Formats: sequence, structure tokens, C-alpha cells
Amino acid sequence: MNTDTIHPGRLLVFYCHQRARHDGMLVYEWLLELARRQGIGGGSAFRAIAGYGRHGVLHEEQFFDLADDLPVKVEFLLDEARAGTLLAAVRAAHVDVVYASLAAGFEVLGKH
Repeated sequence: MNTDTIHPGRLLVFYCHQRARHDGMLVYEWLLELARRQGIGGGSAFRAIAGYGRHGVLHEEQFFDLADDLPVKVEFLLDEARAGTLLAAVRAAHVDVVYASLAAGFEVLGKH
């Protein structure tokens, strides 16, 4: 493995509920749109099949009344500078989310 091509960066992972809103948008859509506007090369949102958060309420896909409020994870793999800019914007907007920030190395493989 050639470590010269691996770029140091950050994996930012945001957690919210599927129905959570900020500024009239779903939080996961708001996060993706903010990142896109900032020129971040990509991000993904993943819906859980079950989970609970800081409020202790268990949400599972099998319960019809709670199925549309499942946890959502939004991920971005980016360089340190863009990670800082994205986090600053989320903080400034007072978005109600939990996030994790992990050191990561990344490289684009295949055709560029």
C-alpha cells in the first residue's frame, strides 16, 4: 500500500431522527444541502432499522406509528479544513444533532 497517496482527513458522522426538522427542512437533507453548497465532494444519509437516542425512546421499523421517526446517520469524509468549516456552520445554525468526528485517511481509487 502506498501511503503517499492517502490524504489525512476527518469522518464526520451526524445523528438525528428521520422526522427532525431545521429551518423547515428535514435535518439530514439540511446537512447534505449545506455540505453541497460548501463544495464538499459527497455525503450520505443512512436510515436505521432500529435505535434509540439520548431521550431513551426505542424506535423500530416494525412499529407503524414510529417507523417514520427512525434514527438517521449522515456521513462526510473530508479534509480537516472542510470538516472545521462544516462543523462551524452547523454550530452557528444551532442544529439539534449529535455528531462524532474521527481521524481518517482516504484516497480516491480508480478513474479520477
